[in-house]
Amino acid sequence: MHTEYQTKRKIEFADTDMAGIVHFTRFFVFMESAEHEFLRSLGTSVATEWNGDKIGWPRLAASCEYLSPLRFEDEVDIHLQVSKKGTKSLTYQFRFTHQGTDVAHGEITTVCCITNPGEKLRAIPIPDFISDQICCPP
Repeated sequence: MHTEYQTKRKIEFADTDMAGIVHFTRFFVFMESAEHEFLRSLGTSVATEWNGDKIGWPRLAASCEYLSPLRFEDEVDIHLQVSKKGTKSLTYQFRFTHQGTDVAHGEITTVCCITNPGEKLRAIPIPDFISDQICCPP
């Protein structure tokens, strides 16, 4: 059972702004990448098929608090934790650290949806093959 996932990322030049620090929007990209890795570690994806339907995870909310800058070629540790598991949604907390120092905290809430082309999005209960692998947070 999983509630946590950890990954690393080397800051690329394209991640930085004119001041030479990571642009604030890139943290949302980093959070999304970590979420994708987490779901792949469960044997699924943010875009998968189930019972003949396409399933996706649209965002309900996203936020990030910035504590310290990151620069080109810094390596950032990204810690994802499932902080809330609902019937149809997941909330992830993210902690970004560099050399043991917190640099940012983020949160994303997603909802499991049928995302078939040409159809309206429909929230659905998280399928058991995913839900059964994710522990309820402590």
